[in-house]
Amino acid sequence: MKIVLATGIYPPDIGGPATYVKQLAEELRQSGNEVGVVTYVNRLQVTGYREDDVVRVNKGLPIIRWFQYAKALRKIGKDADVIYAFSSVSCGIPVKLARLKKPKKILRLGGDFFWERYTALGGGLGLGEWYGKRSKVFGCRLSVVGWILKNFDHVVFSTEFQKNLYEEYFKKLPKHSVIENAVPEGNPEIHVKREPFSLLFMGRLVGFKNLKSLVEAVKQMANVRLTLVGDGPKKKELMKLAGSAGTRIMFVSPVHGEEKIKVFAGHDLMVIPSITEISPNVALEARANGLPVLLTEETGLSPAISEAMVLRKLVTPSDIINAIKEVQENYSDIADATSSSIAKRGWKEVAEEHMKLFNACAL
Repeated sequence: MKIVLATGIYPPDIGGPATYVKQLAEELRQSGNEVGVVTYVNRLQVTGYREDDVVRVNKGLPIIRWFQYAKALRKIGKDADVIYAFSSVSCGIPVKLARLKKPKKILRLGGDFFWERYTALGGGLGLGEWYGKRSKVFGCRLSVVGWILKNFDHVVFSTEFQKNLYEEYFKKLPKHSVIENAVPEGNPEIHVKREPFSLLFMGRLVGFKNLKSLVEAVKQMANVRLTLVGDGPKKKELMKLAGSAGTRIMFVSPVHGEEKIKVFAGHDLMVIPSITEISPNVALEARANGLPVLLTEETGLSPAISEAMVLRKLVTPSDIINAIKEVQENYSDIADATSSSIAKRGWKEVAEEHMKLFNACAL
């Protein structure tokens, strides 16, 4: 089967979708499928990274890039059996513009484009609350998303949480299902609390991650340090905010592979204080390697997958301070629980679930 994965980001870019697409592509190829990838890329990266079966489209100007992406899809996907898109707007609109007739079109949703734009502009409502707040602007956004969804034969959600939201607000939702994220294999080891207590955030530095509150919390805490590993549009603002904390708050470039595991081993607690975090891959990676995880309570991870993680309200700096202190006081028990084995859900299983869906859609 020929499958084209249409994504907004792909390594060397960081983020859950980039990791997911690369891992899924590799697993699908190993099972004998022909797999191509189309992704956006910054201008400086267009010639810097070459990879077989990956077509990189310059982000360029808004709207224009959609047509360039659609052109790439027509070139690589005209004879494909399945086009699998990983974003409703940045990939979904180009899929519609490409007007491909042969391939079945499937959309995966592990985030919400318009809600993320709302948080990037300073909005503080969680995804569920934001959907519940009706307005004319919100109604227009629903109409746009509904228009995009109509173009797809099937929608895959990464969580029941988001599926339930869409079932409530989109009455003409296409056929849909849930395929949860992979739970990576790891080598969980018991962590022993350090002095100073060492916090880790790893991921994109964007609005909905609520990192301003995390930085403010750490600035108010004694004998605590924070490492933020990643990049993104909020980096300069966060560095300025963290300035008075000196070396207690450090910013580090993205890491991958074995280097990521070393970073996990060098910290006491991963903190993900997002306003809403639908399906955080990095939390699963940390958990699989024995690093305790403090995660926002508004998450789509199922209880089986989030087992041993500490889920709390993490909206304000005081929320975060209280939750971190709770973890410190109970660290031995939490670290012991985190070091236990978690039910494995490998990429092979995830790929098999996708192939079952792709074959059913192609009939």
